[in-house]
Amino acid sequence: MKFSRDHILAMEKRYKTTFVNSLPGYKCLQMLGTINDLGISNLGLFNSVFHLGASPALLGMIFRPDGDEHDSLKNIMQTGQYTLNNVLSEWYPQAHQTSARFPSGQSEFEPCGFKEYFYDNFKAPFVAQSSIKIGIEMREIIDISINNTKMLIGEIVHVLMDDDVVAIDGYVDHIKAGTVTVTGLDSYFETKHLGRLPYAKFA
Repeated sequence: MKFSRDHILAMEKRYKTTFVNSLPGYKCLQMLGTINDLGISNLGLFNSVFHLGASPALLGMIFRPDGDEHDSLKNIMQTGQYTLNNVLSEWYPQAHQTSARFPSGQSEFEPCGFKEYFYDNFKAPFVAQSSIKIGIEMREIIDISINNTKMLIGEIVHVLMDDDVVAIDGYVDHIKAGTVTVTGLDSYFETKHLGRLPYAKFA
């Protein structure tokens, strides 16, 4: 099969969304925890998180065009803080349900079976059940005009995980953590470790 840009543009909307979303393959999957100034929490599922740098420790993520029911970015802009929490295989269906269009101002935590966990005066809630919890402070929001999305850049200020998840060289073992990955918007996977290779050098 071969697809040109014209073929993609002509696809039915739902088919095109599924096709393009699943085309790059396995992606990072995180639950985004936020809270507004009134103390109402929000939890959403995101597959657009990516590494931006280690010094400072920066992560980026993409937000689709604003909608009235999308509280996550609004909450982050209010408090300047948010959390990323990995998804485990034993409750990925509940994590998937957080992507439903809940009414604005209603927390997804309790209806989807998750518990809020607060740490060290950090405003945003972590997911208590997650084995890797990341607390982040907002640093920059960049408007992407080509499709009206926004790129959020944040600095890692807290990482909460079990000791055995981190190797002696700093490698975070997501197999031990039980982290689930995703392709597209709705197809979830456990992972199989093939091995680690030495730093590549030209001989």
